[in-house]
Amino acid sequence: MKKNITILLLLLFVLPLTAQTRKINTAKSTITWTGKKITGEHSGSLQFKNGSLTYSNKKLTKGSFTVDMTTLNNTDQSGKDKAQLEGHLKSNDFFNTEEFKEATLVFKSIKSIGKGKYAIVGDMTIKGKTNPVSFEMNVKGNTAAANLIIDRTKYGIQYGSGSFFDDLGDRTIYDEFELKVNLIF
Repeated sequence: MKKNITILLLLLFVLPLTAQTRKINTAKSTITWTGKKITGEHSGSLQFKNGSLTYSNKKLTKGSFTVDMTTLNNTDQSGKDKAQLEGHLKSNDFFNTEEFKEATLVFKSIKSIGKGKYAIVGDMTIKGKTNPVSFEMNVKGNTAAANLIIDRTKYGIQYGSGSFFDDLGDRTIYDEFELKVNLIF
């Protein structure tokens, strides 16, 4: 009887504290980006290399992701224009994917703000530079979604920025770009 009570106490108090890590399905999870300029915008995609969310007592407690920057893709153009934009975005003017093949995001603080909804502060590393980013993430079943706004100039990406160069006129590219992330587990 004493042994049964001990086992029951272990099940009630120890097992619920065990963390559960859920790895993303990198083939089904998506990242889309949108960059804007005075005369319009461009959009595209990136692919995850890996990523996971960790839960304890059904609450999100950790998260980390690695993106393969060499997969940077332009989806709103085709042919020569597509190849030219992708080449420029992969160059040192922007993401220098030959040298910096990965970008990472590591959650630093997570606050529950409702059922399946979290306010997150994480460290984003792009081109070897790390800066904090804040965003909300919605988790439901085997999916999670977030929208992030990233200021590229914090990562040394100043090409075409009106914050750094005068007289760019209609060639000005806005400093912030958007990432829409949909995770599948």
